[in-house]
Amino acid sequence: MMRRWILPLLLVLCGATVAGGLAFSGSRGAAVLYLLLFAGLAAMNSPLLFPKSLGAAEAQRRSAADGRPVVYWRPGCRYCLRLRLRLGRAARRLHWVDIWSDPEAAAVVRAANDGNETVPTVVVNGRPHTNPDPAWVRGQLSSAT
Repeated sequence: MMRRWILPLLLVLCGATVAGGLAFSGSRGAAVLYLLLFAGLAAMNSPLLFPKSLGAAEAQRRSAADGRPVVYWRPGCRYCLRLRLRLGRAARRLHWVDIWSDPEAAAVVRAANDGNETVPTVVVNGRPHTNPDPAWVRGQLSSAT
């Protein structure tokens, strides 16, 4: 569970260190700017930006019932972040599964990607698609409902 928070915590720690050094040297404005910059980067890489993750089995069950795609992701993945941000509010209608918190989900992703944990992997109607275009995913979502 802690693995998900390593990058955001490191970003906050680095920001605090840089800001502290700048504040100590008298550049309070720059210190605040750097602290805000690093805090923003930490927020963008935190699991909080993504909808609540389900387990792989639960996501597959829900997808079979409602036809919505399942997105396998992991914190700190810039491609997952790009997908999440470009989907906007529609992202909440997908079933998100964090592969770092569910070993079964990681196994699903490895099986779909020749043994690699390449994310985002989007499963639509039982077919995996690795790092698909966000517009395509949005289209799949609209055709599912």
